Amino acid sequence: MTKSELIERIANKNPHLMIKDVERIVSVVLDKIIKTLADGDRVEFRGFGAFSVRTRTPRIAKNPRTGEQVKVEERNIPHFKTGKQLFELLNKK
Repeated sequence: MTKSELIERIANKNPHLMIKDVERIVSVVLDKIIKTLADGDRVEFRGFGAFSVRTRTPRIAKNPRTGEQVKVEERNIPHFKTGKQLFELLNKK
């Protein structure tokens, strides 16, 4: 699902809201998630999952084309852990 599909679905389920307002709501929520992660904090949605930031330590990697060793700096990467309810829904038998 893309951002525009999400906006469309929310607007269809809430006909009393204008599409412009739904776009703003979705943008504000996503911007807040991004800012929170950028500040190094965690974002959790019960039943869905949690977003957090993990730090990868610096390391020496190998360029697959040339075989040359390359120094990779320390970096922060986003991490998502599914919530129990989502995990069970995806893995029901």
